[in-house]
Amino acid sequence: MPQKSEYDLTPLTDDQKLELAEKLSPEARRILLNQGTEPPFCGGLLDNKEAGQYHCALCDLPLFSSEHKFDSGTGWPSFYQSVHPDHIRYLEDRSAGMLRTEIRCTRCDGHLGHVFDDGPGPTGQRYCLNSQAMEFKAF
Repeated sequence: MPQKSEYDLTPLTDDQKLELAEKLSPEARRILLNQGTEPPFCGGLLDNKEAGQYHCALCDLPLFSSEHKFDSGTGWPSFYQSVHPDHIRYLEDRSAGMLRTEIRCTRCDGHLGHVFDDGPGPTGQRYCLNSQAMEFKAF
């Protein structure tokens, strides 16, 4: 069992989310606040190979590390695990005519993407993320 997160995971209020969303592009707002998806192979973080962390573009919570990033060939940045299990929320998603697991930021409830069980070891997970939902911070 991992240690408790060192970050404040208190859920943001709707007013706090709206205030933070003002700094985002319309596309990032559409994705994070309205469960949107960017087209494959167009996200700015897809080919990023720098060492660092991927934070929530809305509330700045660290979500994923470059250490766990891999090329899934799907057209979206993919990771096999998050930086901390408490930083991600999982929801059943039956949209698009299929059953998927949606992932959201625990703190701001921003839509990040989906997770699938066809990833590499050691977890077998493929977290498929929207570049617009994240901000990369180099080490």
